[in-house]
Parts: sequence; C-alpha cells; structure tokens
Amino acid sequence: MYHLIFIIFLLSTISLILAIPITYAMICEMCGKEVPITKPMLVEGSKLNLCPNCARFGDEYKAANASSTSPGGGAPVPKTVIEDRLQRRERRMQTRDIYSASSRELIDNYGEAVRSAREAKGLDLEEFSKSIFERKGTIARIEANDLVPDDKLIAKLEKALDICLKEEVMSGGQGGSSSAKSESMTLSNFVKKK
Repeated sequence: MYHLIFIIFLLSTISLILAIPITYAMICEMCGKEVPITKPMLVEGSKLNLCPNCARFGDEYKAANASSTSPGGGAPVPKTVIEDRLQRRERRMQTRDIYSASSRELIDNYGEAVRSAREAKGLDLEEFSKSIFERKGTIARIEANDLVPDDKLIAKLEKALDICLKEEVMSGGQGGSSSAKSESMTLSNFVKKK
C-alpha cells in the first residue's frame, strides 16, 4: 500500500520537474466511458458532465440567475414546471364544502341490474364472463350481491351491458323533500320527550 503511494508521489514529482503533463481521465456521466474532457450539459432538466459524443443529447448548460434555478441551486427549472406546481398547490389549498358535494355511488340492487341486462342480451354467465375477461365466479358473486365490484369492473360492466350502475347521491345532511321544513336541527330534535 505504501509502495503504491510512494510511486504515485514519485511520478507526480518527476512530471513537475520535467514539465510532463499528466492527463487524468474523466468519466462521462451518460455512457460511462473515460474521456480526456467532459462538458456540462442539460439533459431532461439535469446537469450532467458529458463526453463530446453524448453532448449531442443535451442542451448547453448555462448558469442561470437564482430565480430560475431549483431550490437546491442545481439546474434551472423551466417556468412551465414552476407554474404547474404552483397551480397544483393552489388547488390543494382550496377549501371544499364537503356537505354540499354530490358523489356517484353504486346502486343498491346492482346484482339484479347486471343479471337482467345480461339475460336481456341473451348471454349466459360463462359467455358473458369470457367476453369481458373476468372469472365466472366473480360475475356470479356480483349478480348475487355478494361482491361489490371496484370502479374498473363497474366501468367494464356498464360498457358491456350498456347500463348505469352508479347514481348521483347527495352527501352530508342534504336531501329530503322540498316540502320539508327548512329549520335547522337542534338538540331538541334528538332528545326523547315524555
């Protein structure tokens, strides 16, 4: 180990005395080859030191001002990316009224709807399951209301049978008939009176 260090020291000292340049090989960060020189390039938003052959895949890297660089001080980030991130953050930060929102939920008698639509098309259980690339047992359990299908399977069933298995449902305390009182709920509504 010490011999190797001594040899390196000796060679570098001799090169200084004789003025022989020692070339250190650099490694291209794209292809991995040892090359005498690399050039900083911007590839897909990342700064890489590339050999002349790989440099054609990147754009010229220019040190940009602090406003257009990434937070870590690395490669510049395009303005469109920054704007997109800000818009997504703004959407996340918006408050939503969860009581006034409506959602689409699976109907109560989804099994009967699937069975009747399948029979109306004249398909038996095995033919139908093969046509939508699902197992026969899965479809049988859905028709018996023993299995609640996921959204992907619901979409498959709706498309294959030309039916609608989801309905619009008002969430929260909304709903009821329009003739009902518009008074707000109070504690007395829940207390049992004698």
